[in-house]
Formats: sequence, C-alpha cells, structure tokens
Amino acid sequence: MGIIADRLKAKLNQALAPQQLEIHDDSAKHSGHAGAREGGESHFSVRVVSERFEGLNRVARQRLINSTLAEELAGPVHALSLQTLTPAEDAAQKPH
Repeated sequence: MGIIADRLKAKLNQALAPQQLEIHDDSAKHSGHAGAREGGESHFSVRVVSERFEGLNRVARQRLINSTLAEELAGPVHALSLQTLTPAEDAAQKPH
C-alpha cells in the first residue's frame, strides 16, 4: 500500500475499530479521468465491517467515513467506493 492508503487505514482503524478493513487502490482503472493523479492513490474501494455501524443507515455510515477522512477527501483522494457492514450483515453475506 502507498502513503495515502496507509493514512486511510490508520484513520479508519482508529475511528471505527473494524473487525475487517480492506482498502484497494482503484486509480489505475480511472487513469485519464477527472481527479486521477499520476502515481495513483486517488480512487479507492473500501470495505469496512464495524460494530460502529449498528443502528446507522447507509448514508449515516458514509457520512461517518467521510468525516473521518475529510482531510484526504479535500486533497489527494478524489473518490471512495464504500461497502459498510455491521458484523451481523457481514456474516449474513457469507455462505453457510
């Protein structure tokens, strides 16, 4: 992972204490598009499983992440694709 991805990981770990956190740099898929930076680390897919999402709807979960990563979203990060799940939602998605 690069410097920006490491910052995202550190901030999300601190704010959400996730059971699972996956961060993927999707910047290569957006090369030549608006917001794409040379060297990548402008577009990310993030999957977070956290108890902090209990009782929050999808929009509230995204707002929580956006406020946690406000500094990065104001600068080097152009786009985040988010999947936000509670542990129960994550368990329900897995085959039995």
